[in-house]
Amino acid sequence: MKFAISDQIRSVHAPPITEVKGWLASREPDPGRPLIDLCQAVPDYAPARQLTDYLAACLDDPAMAKYSPDEGLLEVREGVCARYGRVYGAAPAPEGVCLTIGASQAFWLAMVTLCRAGDEVIVPLPAYFDHPMALEMLGIRPVWLPFDEKRGGVVDPAAVERLITPRTRAILLVTPSNPTGVVTAPDVIHELYSLARRRGTALVIDETYADFIPGGAAPHDLFADPHWGDHLVQIMSFGKTYALTGYRAGCLVASDEFISHALKAQDTMAVCQPRITQHAVLYGVRHLDDWVAGNRLMMERRHDLFRSVFTRPGNPFELAVSGTFFAWVRHPFPGRSGREAARRLAVEAGVICLPGEVFGPGLEPYLRLAFGNIREEAIPEAVERFRGLAV
Repeated sequence: MKFAISDQIRSVHAPPITEVKGWLASREPDPGRPLIDLCQAVPDYAPARQLTDYLAACLDDPAMAKYSPDEGLLEVREGVCARYGRVYGAAPAPEGVCLTIGASQAFWLAMVTLCRAGDEVIVPLPAYFDHPMALEMLGIRPVWLPFDEKRGGVVDPAAVERLITPRTRAILLVTPSNPTGVVTAPDVIHELYSLARRRGTALVIDETYADFIPGGAAPHDLFADPHWGDHLVQIMSFGKTYALTGYRAGCLVASDEFISHALKAQDTMAVCQPRITQHAVLYGVRHLDDWVAGNRLMMERRHDLFRSVFTRPGNPFELAVSGTFFAWVRHPFPGRSGREAARRLAVEAGVICLPGEVFGPGLEPYLRLAFGNIREEAIPEAVERFRGLAV
């Protein structure tokens, strides 16, 4: 290549899942010891058969190949809002919903609408790696809130407030957390929302895994506040909820005014979420509440079994915190990076996971494990491989 590229993108690390899977090139295949994938948070179960049958019939409609309005079809946004009412006890209006190409695009829309280059966003550690990658590409400064293992990874609103400056445009919260699985309790979310209101900034909540909160509890009741849109921006995904990760099914939820500005970026970035994805979401929000609840219970069982087996005495790896979809683990190699530990697991034990440092600075002692790809019957073997790695 004989031309320059942006210094902002040059300084961003490569997609970490691609990097980790590249390590497998040096591993000899072992039919008696197949690879165990704890790397990517992709459900291993298929979409509901009734949903895929519905989509197959939709393909005969010529309209399915056309653009929709930038924000998405009204009937889909109405269906999404009706489901919000069931899950949260209150809902935004359809005018406050923009359907997006996954939650990642919703995050980009939120950031380009909120921030200018040089502005700041408070980012609790560990952070979902796509978020700081996007901020750095946009010239937005992530202000790190250190991970507090003693608090179980729960964000401390008082510590957040100490980081606010005149350049702060948003407080970012991911709950349930990717990568720790930690669920932020509704009272803490209320504290953070009150802080954002008091300090005149936005609380941006990514709730990609909200449908996997243990017990099916409501994530919060902020939408019951008639003025919720004054300081709240929500990022949501249906990819994990309905096992549609390849369909890129996300949405941005905010005030009507915020959405009207975000649509300027939407039109230049993607125009609209594909119609086939919108119809998949519509079918899901109308018909699959029980199916979603069943998968949540299955993921809870996976997590509970993993936690029980992993924390038995004699494991050199230490469970720091965990939740339905993820575990955040401290590796037993002092002075070694998470990459070194994760590469050893990949090459020597046939287990792939993500190194802690891809989730932010100072996190080299940790690894992220994801439960989407591992069935219950494989969990004891996976844990045994951690126990058996030479320290």
